[in-house]
Amino acid sequence: MAARTWLAGTLAGVMILIAVYSASRLAVSRLRGRPTELDADCVHVLMGVAMAGMLVSRLRLLPDIAWLAAFGAAAAWFGWQALRGRGPRSPGVLRCRYPVPHLAECAAMIYMLLPARAATPGGAMAMPGMGASAGPQPGFPALAVVFTLFMLGSAVWTTERLTSRARPGVGSQALAPRLGAFAKIAMSITMGYMLFLMI
Repeated sequence: MAARTWLAGTLAGVMILIAVYSASRLAVSRLRGRPTELDADCVHVLMGVAMAGMLVSRLRLLPDIAWLAAFGAAAAWFGWQALRGRGPRSPGVLRCRYPVPHLAECAAMIYMLLPARAATPGGAMAMPGMGASAGPQPGFPALAVVFTLFMLGSAVWTTERLTSRARPGVGSQALAPRLGAFAKIAMSITMGYMLFLMI
């Protein structure tokens, strides 16, 4: 149990670093006019903070209902972007090139928040195996398996994109694309671990 607590604390620290890094990308993009995926960076700030609070309860900043509303709105946004497909982009609007992974991440966050809300008094977030509660966790384990596999696949896909030749699209002037990819890989692995604990 001590090893799991140590791992949860370490992952929470990594999530906070990713949230701070994503927020700094937004600031640098605005101050220096460097292109970045504004919607993806915004949702990574939210996910980093929310997952840190799910992993270590004293880091919990907002009530569950606020997180559910935020990730519901983000899921709607990325769902809309996925439906629009590769149509023309408005000038000056920087959206993520691949909205489906972000849509799945938002859906996974909602999935993780709903069972935690039902399982704990007052709706406090508590990850299975990380808190004091024991016994079967509410939720739909098959969906947790699907989300876990998706997160691991997302990490592999991002790694493949990172190691292959430069892709067309957001050019070489994009704000630290490799560092952003490493942050996404770490977030996908952490989310996969959290979902695995719900199976």
